[in-house]
Amino acid sequence: MTYVPNTDNDRAAMLSAMGLNDLSQLFDQVPDNLKLQRDLKIPGPLGEMHVRSYAAELAAQNANLDGYASFMGGGIYDHYVPSTVAAITGRSEFYTAYTPYQPEISQGTLQTIFEFQTMVTRLMGMEVANASMYDAASALAEAAIMASGVTGRHQWLVSECVNPAYRAVMRTYAWASGYEMVEAGRDGIQTCAESLAQMISDKTACVVVQNPNFMGALESVTELGEAAHAHGALYVVCCDPISLGLLKPPGEYGADICVAEGQSLGIHPSYGGPLLGLFACRKQLVRQMPGRLVGATTDYEGRRGYTLTLQTREQHIRRAKASSNICTNQALCALAATVYLATLGKAGLRHVATECARRAHHSADLISRLAGYRIESHMKFFKEFVVKCPVSVAEINRKLFANGIIGGIDLGAHYPDLAGHMLLCVTETRTTDQIGALVEGLRS
Repeated sequence: MTYVPNTDNDRAAMLSAMGLNDLSQLFDQVPDNLKLQRDLKIPGPLGEMHVRSYAAELAAQNANLDGYASFMGGGIYDHYVPSTVAAITGRSEFYTAYTPYQPEISQGTLQTIFEFQTMVTRLMGMEVANASMYDAASALAEAAIMASGVTGRHQWLVSECVNPAYRAVMRTYAWASGYEMVEAGRDGIQTCAESLAQMISDKTACVVVQNPNFMGALESVTELGEAAHAHGALYVVCCDPISLGLLKPPGEYGADICVAEGQSLGIHPSYGGPLLGLFACRKQLVRQMPGRLVGATTDYEGRRGYTLTLQTREQHIRRAKASSNICTNQALCALAATVYLATLGKAGLRHVATECARRAHHSADLISRLAGYRIESHMKFFKEFVVKCPVSVAEINRKLFANGIIGGIDLGAHYPDLAGHMLLCVTETRTTDQIGALVEGLRS
């Protein structure tokens, strides 16, 4: 509902049905010392027209992607969202349905989740996917915990080129669960494969890398996977799902577990959320996979149906036996990703990925010709690349913002040795004019 329709008479009738005379009697069990004992200090009511106008004034204080061209990435991206996504996710049978515990009345929701899982496995080249996670950060942490459960080892070896926010979440999980997280060094903006290989031991449960990594660079994924498997560790890869329209999927270069941030697949950036964690693995590991899984079956009359199958979490089995405490999934966001992928199809996804790569490389080429700027990524990147700037990134971003452009990420905030380096992102939504304005802004 967009408003609460209860009138004073409605409220009086409801109180009377409960045998009460006043709303405050509903809270008689709350001790008086915990009550406010005064009216709330809020302004008086406004008419709907005035409220909408006031809300619009507040919203106008924020920069939005309709009025600004964003070249910021780092985990959340400005991709075009087809109108089919809102048309389906806005339907009441999907928008209000929460969780499909009763399969006999949840077949539609269960089928969309089943289709989502199928698309994720095909996208990542893996054998099985779950019904989604909260976001890529929690998915990556859960993948590491899963690897420890499979191998019986307690050390996670994580590349420094993995998104700093993801690593922060992993450190929290490791601290709380008694695991050891070790971060492997990098060579500039790529993982140092030789250094990482030397750090793997018989204590290592998993080797965790991101491709493309946080700096947008492509990693030596096959070499890193071989190093992990040589020591009996699992290979965990975090990827950009849009990039898989062009790049080899993780399942084809040895990944045991693959996770991704699904926000790119039909979900607006929305100031940082909601997000969508994609999670897939090899079939032999499925009983250690966190979250839940929707399976297809047949009913008594042989008709195809869907139901929750594996649910390895504490709400369904003994807490001591649970593989995860993930309590739910991002069902509506997963539906958005399903509609997005179904709308684009294989050819459409490849087209979006190609446009991202083409426009990003074109932008990098133009910036490389500017005096004082240097491209650090060379040609080994997808849609994000690193630029060495002649002045502070903060100063550049302030001037870009004044001209309607949201600039890149200051890498010095995460990697002190990369102070003065900007991470720029160019997706299929950036036009030739916007790219030209960015280049001119950098030049000036």
